[in-house]
Amino acid sequence: MSEVIETVTGKKLLFVTGTRADFGKLEPLAHAAKQAGFDISFFITGMHMMKRYGETRLEVKRFAGAEFFEFVNQREGDALDFILSKTILGFSDFVHEHRPDLVIIHGDRVEALAASIVCAMRYIRSAHIEGGEVSGTIDESIRHCNTKLCAAHFVSSDAARQRVLALGEASDRVYNIGSPELDTHARPSGVTIEEVKARYAIPFQEYGIAVFHPVTSEQDNIGAQAKSLFGVLESSGKCFVVIAPNNDPGTEQIFATLEKLPADRFRLIPSMRFNYFSELMKNAALMVGNSSAGVREAPFLGLASLDVGTRQNNRAQASSVSSLSAFDTDHIRQWIDGKWMYRELVSEGFGKGLASSLFVEIINQPEFWQSAMQKSFE
Repeated sequence: MSEVIETVTGKKLLFVTGTRADFGKLEPLAHAAKQAGFDISFFITGMHMMKRYGETRLEVKRFAGAEFFEFVNQREGDALDFILSKTILGFSDFVHEHRPDLVIIHGDRVEALAASIVCAMRYIRSAHIEGGEVSGTIDESIRHCNTKLCAAHFVSSDAARQRVLALGEASDRVYNIGSPELDTHARPSGVTIEEVKARYAIPFQEYGIAVFHPVTSEQDNIGAQAKSLFGVLESSGKCFVVIAPNNDPGTEQIFATLEKLPADRFRLIPSMRFNYFSELMKNAALMVGNSSAGVREAPFLGLASLDVGTRQNNRAQASSVSSLSAFDTDHIRQWIDGKWMYRELVSEGFGKGLASSLFVEIINQPEFWQSAMQKSFE
């Protein structure tokens, strides 16, 4: 074992993060890699740099013992293609000066696509977290593009692994480690629910969680969907903690509804520290919306969740997940009444909360670093 450690430790790992969501998945991997002796740094961009979404760059910089590099890649309302091109330029300049041994990206955001393009063009080794997922929007196309551009793949399920293989990736480069954010949920959060409520000024004894993001292909009616969904939540008489949507096109239409919700029963929060959000979920009555947290984290915690609309279409779903249109108000109301404070069976469809240890086990092997950079179609 000592020979393996001498061979690979000290290599420079760069984690690219653009949102609070992807940082929640990358952080456990970075912690484990740091403990194993790797040199850790973060390229911070995207929503992290925007005050409206909680300026979560500050949360990333709480990570002890890492280097941090910040890049403003957008202004409010910028088009996705403009953000992509700007991020490519910024990240290319960065790696020209700071050449990492491995760049780790997550999922399907334009920041991840920019990084994977630059890495492929410059022959910098890259790893893609949670490839092989399906959702039916432009996100899915970006995710599959990242799969073809990245050198290695750390997927979250057997089904995802099969999709990555179907895209022609070599089987010895595709590793099923589960969803990394489950590592955080699997251990104690380190805070009490009382501390969570105090920090984020949540006055409710019982509460549901609502997270509703834009769908880029549905900008023409995403505002109407939000109005319909939150209208039902308001009429239910229940209290909800609402996490602000991401900054994809359509976010302004959603905010127009959120900002009118009555403050005595709705607490709108731009962003939360991940361990605080974990404790919030563990004590919630249920979860509503179209966040990936509702289809993979909620089932892992035994939390009933309602997937609203098309954003998570075709994602693997546990029995604890229900799906409805935002306009199916009668059934949404019935679901809330029937599932409030109901505990579901725990699902391990996206892993057992061991992703970080599996990740380190793989990158600690010399063979991981010896694979050819030029890929061939399998």
